[in-house]
Amino acid sequence: MIKLAQRDQMVVGLGLILMMALTRGQHFASVDHLPSASWAVFFLAGVFLRPLWAFPLLFLESVLLDISSLGLGGAASHCITQAYAMLVPAYASLWYAGRMYARLHVDSLKTLGSLLGCLLVGAFVCNLFSSGGYYYLSGNFETTSLAGLWGRIEQYFPAKLWTLLGYTGMAAMLYTLSRQFKTWKEINSHE
Repeated sequence: MIKLAQRDQMVVGLGLILMMALTRGQHFASVDHLPSASWAVFFLAGVFLRPLWAFPLLFLESVLLDISSLGLGGAASHCITQAYAMLVPAYASLWYAGRMYARLHVDSLKTLGSLLGCLLVGAFVCNLFSSGGYYYLSGNFETTSLAGLWGRIEQYFPAKLWTLLGYTGMAAMLYTLSRQFKTWKEINSHE
């Protein structure tokens, strides 16, 4: 199980806030050509951050970034519809998948199966809420069908999944390196 000290959670939380601010949408601070880390931010917050208030804080950040992007002409107004509310359960599914993984985690390579399973299920459910919600509730599609929804999943899900896997992989490497460094420091402090 992953349990970080409160100070470490603060560092991770600030890093996740910064990561979302730099990669979400086209606003004043976005880094060009980096894919949005939003999915990874919510998954990783579920893994590393214990306070429940971290979820609404991160969601509020995403909303404020989207609104600022609208004001700066970066986001199309057709993205903000009544379907936008579906991002709450979408991101909550990633948060919950992260929490599930935190309970299953062991410091061993065998944890990769649990990590991949939680990522795949959380990402698929998130995509159903976000893409499916937009498809059915935005009013931007004249007709809707399950075949149409599946087409959207085929079109958008693979890229979003690869992005999630990439950011999560980088976070896993940082976590592993930090654990090894702490172990090394403990061993050397006893000599």
